[in-house]
Amino acid sequence: MAGASLLTLLDDIALLLDDVALLSKVAAKKTAGVLGDDLAVNAEQLSGGIKADRELPVVWAVFKGSLLNKFILVPIALLLSFFLPIIITPLLMIGGAYLCYEGFEKVWHKFNHKDEVEKDHQKLVAALQDSEVDIQEFEKDKIKGAIRTDFILSAEIIIIALGTIADKSIGMQIIVLSFIALAMTVGVYGLVAGIVKIDDGGLLLLKAKGNNLWSKFQRLLGQAMLSFAPKLMKFLAVAGTIAMWLIGGSLISHGVHAITPYIGLLSDYAAHVPLVGAVLKPITPIIIDLIIGFTLGAIIVFTQIMLNAIINKKTN
Repeated sequence: MAGASLLTLLDDIALLLDDVALLSKVAAKKTAGVLGDDLAVNAEQLSGGIKADRELPVVWAVFKGSLLNKFILVPIALLLSFFLPIIITPLLMIGGAYLCYEGFEKVWHKFNHKDEVEKDHQKLVAALQDSEVDIQEFEKDKIKGAIRTDFILSAEIIIIALGTIADKSIGMQIIVLSFIALAMTVGVYGLVAGIVKIDDGGLLLLKAKGNNLWSKFQRLLGQAMLSFAPKLMKFLAVAGTIAMWLIGGSLISHGVHAITPYIGLLSDYAAHVPLVGAVLKPITPIIIDLIIGFTLGAIIVFTQIMLNAIINKKTN
């Protein structure tokens, strides 16, 4: 009897693991788009203003912050889904609005305060070159910002994953969400760590000695990596901002159900455009989300500017 019970238990565990693997695969596919945005945003946020020997410690600090985010978000998502499912969408929309704001505010600040941005850059460069400056103080804001953005992106990933397994038992939901949260955190920040160390890897390869074919190949690869690294960082700076608008706009468009029929309508119209209809139809919802994200970000930023002007006028 004991042997039969043990075999039954092992069989149940095997079936459970098989179900978890299958459900996790489905959930991972659903969240893959957000994961790509997550990678772009976090790599861009951690790509500049950090000394080479501090890059991995900073990524590690954000990784731990991301794990803490997941540790907080997974139980909250499960509890809200069970007791108060109606509040999940408004919370995601608030997070989406914040991402729209953060993306537009970054662009507005860069172009409307060029002198201030240049001064901040020069100050940062001077600090990085000064061995007596405690650079960890400069890192704190960057780490906090990355963890704050990760919190919103993680919330979306977890909610999307939860939506794919909403009809499963609470035990299965806990296992699958925990697996997705851990796997995606390790995956994202593992890739981020690799991205921010591309230039260091290039420098290491460039130091290869010898005139044999392998050494020449190493130096050539090192030079290519050094040339590629700044281009990648510039790309991530743009991609990270666009990702904020895309994610924020997507959360808003999915939250405001009145918008959904119009998105479908525009996608149908796009499908009938001669020659390019097959390409336009799938990207139309993405373009709409981008427009919504950009527009909402602009509205929030300009509203903030006007309110600040009114407050300053009253105080003066």
